[in-house]
Amino acid sequence: MVDVAQLLQACRDANLRVATAESCTSGMVAAALTDVAGSSDVFERGFVTYTNLAKTEMLGVREATLAAMGAVSEEVAREMALGALVNSDAQLTVSITGIAGPGGSEFKPEGRVCFGIATQTGCTTETVEFGALGRENVREAARNHALALLFTATCAK
Repeated sequence: MVDVAQLLQACRDANLRVATAESCTSGMVAAALTDVAGSSDVFERGFVTYTNLAKTEMLGVREATLAAMGAVSEEVAREMALGALVNSDAQLTVSITGIAGPGGSEFKPEGRVCFGIATQTGCTTETVEFGALGRENVREAARNHALALLFTATCAK
């Protein structure tokens, strides 16, 4: 796992504030960031958008995107990350949407998680197949991966 204190310092050094847009992790990334004392100068806010309605109302995810691609898609992860950027004072956002389990489908299996990283210069997305590790383990793996994406994005600045 990423050393969160080191991540926060890298954000300070790059003069970046961070916001999160989380679905399947329900605020676990925000909690990891704010577990470190003094994080308020880096962490701007977190959006927990577990339902599609929350994604549309809080982040501006388009209903058409949800209908066409489903909530667990890179397209929705992109719109979540960009929505967090627009609806905050952050310069760096991360989004997470996935199927923690139990269950899934033939097309979207348990353990599939989509991520987005957005800055003022653009947004990148990726999908990670963690596998059927069990709900708790998928959520922890997704949290850790999101923190690593933030760290990588911060170091790229």
